Amino acid sequence: MGKSGEIIGHWVNNQVWGGESRSRGDIFDPATGKISRPVALADKADVSTVVAAAAAAFPDWSNTPLGRRARVLFAFREIAERNSDDLAQIISAEHGKVVSDARGEIARGMEVVEFACGIPHLLAGRYSEQVSTNTDVHSIRQALGVCVGITPFNFPVMVPMWMWPVAIACGNTFVLKPSDRDPSASMLVAQWLADAGLPDGVFNVVNGDKETVNALIDHPDVRAVSFVGSTPVARSIYSQAASNGKRVQALGGAKNHMVVLPDANIDTAADAAVSAGYGSAGERCMAISVVVAVGNIADDLVAAIRTRTEALTIGAGTDPQAEMGPLITSAHRDRVCALVESGLAEGAKLVVDGRALVEPEGGFFLGPCLFDEVTPSMSIYQEEIFGPVLCVVRVETYEQATDLISKNPYANGAAIFTADGGAARRFEREVDAGMVGINVAIPVPMAYYSFGGWKQSLFGDTHVHGPEGVHFYTRGKVVTSQWADPAERGPNLGFPTNQ
Repeated sequence: MGKSGEIIGHWVNNQVWGGESRSRGDIFDPATGKISRPVALADKADVSTVVAAAAAAFPDWSNTPLGRRARVLFAFREIAERNSDDLAQIISAEHGKVVSDARGEIARGMEVVEFACGIPHLLAGRYSEQVSTNTDVHSIRQALGVCVGITPFNFPVMVPMWMWPVAIACGNTFVLKPSDRDPSASMLVAQWLADAGLPDGVFNVVNGDKETVNALIDHPDVRAVSFVGSTPVARSIYSQAASNGKRVQALGGAKNHMVVLPDANIDTAADAAVSAGYGSAGERCMAISVVVAVGNIADDLVAAIRTRTEALTIGAGTDPQAEMGPLITSAHRDRVCALVESGLAEGAKLVVDGRALVEPEGGFFLGPCLFDEVTPSMSIYQEEIFGPVLCVVRVETYEQATDLISKNPYANGAAIFTADGGAARRFEREVDAGMVGINVAIPVPMAYYSFGGWKQSLFGDTHVHGPEGVHFYTRGKVVTSQWADPAERGPNLGFPTNQ
């Protein structure tokens, strides 16, 4: 969207709007470390303008027939399918992830669009006839109004698509506040929605920082807030929005464990650990952060992971040969490097050291790091690193492995690799996590299920997309009606004589 150096504005009423605030932020190319474009940062007045546009569009859109809503999403899907490579390039240029990861992100997001295209079925209510004499009961679900999505930098297309397709299909209008680090993808998506026939004001984008977020959360016309990000921010947004009487789903951080039992296929487990640990430079809430090696498999597993880690090709996300790109900012890279230093200081064994790729004057690169002999007391085990750092914890038994997961404050996802169906079934039932993988390292559910963790990985009680997404973006209404039979009400009720 736009040329290099141009200011990225906001999207309101199906057009770019510069806003009234003069505040600006910088967007970097993570591969070079150079500023590529400025972005407008909305103040409270700008937020009010955007929310007003969404509120004005709500009555007509909520009354739009379900089939017409679905057709807009179908049309958007066709546009996005034809132009997905353009979107992938934008993601890679601003986020830094390799283009193949960007394509995968788009594909997973589009699954939610496809799910939302089934809205005529998804909003079907229930009907009970003759609950009492001449009395029937039926239920319906109705849209809320203006809904807000506050999304992180790591998936600038997929995470917003967890929210807006379902919200819009249900009849709401939507204001997206993407990360100010990589906002261009959201602006292109907004243009495609306009091209697909979405009316003015139904989908809007407001770029900004903490001031923008607070203005959205406090605005009286905002009915629901969806958030994905770190646990401290998720907790704060949940508390603030809920105190303002809004419906909230706030997804927080993670520390995902991958348990490898002694009977697991080492090659399969090692391939999965490397892909899940270092894909998108580890900047994923579902990234595997901890490999729990059970029993005598540990030495061979660490060796296999090391071989694969050292073979990874690191480079700019737009480089077709690259398998892992840079981190999003220099500050984030430096934070991850500091955690690597703390791991060494606390006694962990650094098997693969990716710090040689750090170039203070260049791009925001950090190579993959592999730690062995990590213990639960170490900072690299306790903190969400959100970078290309994989920790191996050695335990003797299955019970010790699941006990580690149970004691962890996060509970987003957990996986087990094993050839034993009984052990897998036991893990599925016993593990304390919202999403579980059996020989699948990153168990992100399909769009027709719902995504979300437990404990400090989720504030609120509703997961995103799928059936729970439909529930979150609507409210229920139950109607009880009674109509007397004409034959029982006498001859002078105005009914035709032939009835």
